[in-house]
Amino acid sequence: MVSTAPEQAATAAGPDRPVTSYRTDLVTVLLGTWFTIGLMVDAWAHNNVPELETFFTPWHAVFYWGFIVTAGWILWTCRAAFRGGRLPDLRAMPAGYPAAVLAIGGFALAGLGDMLWHVVFGVEQTIDILFSPTHLGLVTAMMVIVTTPLRTAWARRTDPARGLAGLLPAVLSIALGATLVLLFLQYANALVYTPGRIMMALTNIDERLSSDMATSILVTNLVLILPLLALARRWALPPGSVTVVYAVIGALCAAITGGGNLELIGGLLVAGVLTDLAVLWLRPSPTRPRALWAVAALAGLFTWSVYLAIGALFTPQLVDHEGAAVTSQALPELYTGIPVVQALAGLLIAVVLTASARPAAVPE
Repeated sequence: MVSTAPEQAATAAGPDRPVTSYRTDLVTVLLGTWFTIGLMVDAWAHNNVPELETFFTPWHAVFYWGFIVTAGWILWTCRAAFRGGRLPDLRAMPAGYPAAVLAIGGFALAGLGDMLWHVVFGVEQTIDILFSPTHLGLVTAMMVIVTTPLRTAWARRTDPARGLAGLLPAVLSIALGATLVLLFLQYANALVYTPGRIMMALTNIDERLSSDMATSILVTNLVLILPLLALARRWALPPGSVTVVYAVIGALCAAITGGGNLELIGGLLVAGVLTDLAVLWLRPSPTRPRALWAVAALAGLFTWSVYLAIGALFTPQLVDHEGAAVTSQALPELYTGIPVVQALAGLLIAVVLTASARPAAVPE
């Protein structure tokens, strides 16, 4: 039996602010995972079902039922704030949950607007899906909802139990948030490339393709690393966190391509394990900023070295549209320089984030 009764505990918002139990937040993030999987399935449909011409689809059903169940659970968790027939008291809600309650209303309005948008303008099939006003409203509200356990964990003055299990709701929560960000950056997502496309970009065949891939790798690298840096600024980053974040993001990328990039997703998981070994060795935490810098640099180096290696191992013979073998010249500067640039980008972001984390003022 899962308890949903808020506990009375000290939080950053004040000593009397209720907070939820670990089990409650775990249920919240698992329902948020269902919610996000529904979005992944819908993204797959928009990318792989060209005859999609209606709002009422099985994929939308999975997505919106995920929202309904998640919203119901959050409202039940906050039920004490709705008693007495009065307006809800946000201060009576558990820490981290008031924003989610407001986001539920915003999501419902955006969902209604999305249905009307599709009726009037049809169903998007190309890059326009990522800029639809109703879709942006949906993903913004969804971001607030799925990151609720992260905000709750952040508000507690006491640290969770040691290890990945103690921080799992927050880790899964921030991984879901990063997944939503990368979903709406599909046009700059290096994880949806195929091995053949990667290898073409590393040659002199098409300079535009090379620059596009380099840009996509930089954007994707930041989306992968920033959640880890955010966690490590608040807690001692537990080993396993990187693999969890990478696995959740990889699942989205596999859904978008209909499983056409599984080699890259397997390589992403290998890179996650390698980075977790670095976490185990270096033990980054708010009190060990230099260890955090090293992990951020190694994450970029490992991830994109494995990425390029997967491209080389799984690329078939390149041919043109007539089936003739393509003659190309590999560019060693790209092979060697791309992982180094991503390591430097991770290092730079880590230095900036730790420099901005000032200690609390000491009263005179």
